[in-house]
Amino acid sequence: MKGIILLNGEPPRGAVDDADALVVCCDGALRWAEGKVRVDVKAGDFDSLGYVPEGALVYPSEKNFTDGEIALDYLLERGCRAIELYGAGGGREDHLFGNLQLLYAAFVRGARAVMHTACADIYCASGRVVWRGLAGRTLSLAPVGDSAHVAESEGLKYPLHDLTLSAGSCRGISNVVLADEAHILCDAGTLFVFEVKSERA
Repeated sequence: MKGIILLNGEPPRGAVDDADALVVCCDGALRWAEGKVRVDVKAGDFDSLGYVPEGALVYPSEKNFTDGEIALDYLLERGCRAIELYGAGGGREDHLFGNLQLLYAAFVRGARAVMHTACADIYCASGRVVWRGLAGRTLSLAPVGDSAHVAESEGLKYPLHDLTLSAGSCRGISNVVLADEAHILCDAGTLFVFEVKSERA
């Protein structure tokens, strides 16, 4: 089952494919989503929106979790194992960092969450990771936590063999996919994967 989380960051440039998905709209995201995306559930504390929509799931503004976490838990509890996040980039950088944590939170609970920003598709991965049809695209990898080990790669401009990507290092940023099919093998740890869609000047 597919789930979609709409957040109060940068609105998506294109249409959101909400067909057959359970869509949760968080707080201020309703400003850009209303009339553009079908919304099944409105959830959050609504401090950003400034009013509480009718039928919303309301949480206190002083809480130990973000509206994005509320939405993620809601979708996971209902069996969603493919989750897309829109409006998760742009705006405040602390919220961007928090939204990246949602990708890992989904990953460790057996779901694949992908954050779609204006510039990249971002997700967590480990094991054998394969990319098809991305030749010419920029690809960046970063460890979740202290480190992640890449045993091998194929089809990338800068080969990654027996390489440990460590926190505090930028190694893994700005590789390029050369082949119609490329892969890496991450045999220890977990990676943040950034598939870059566009380059800003």
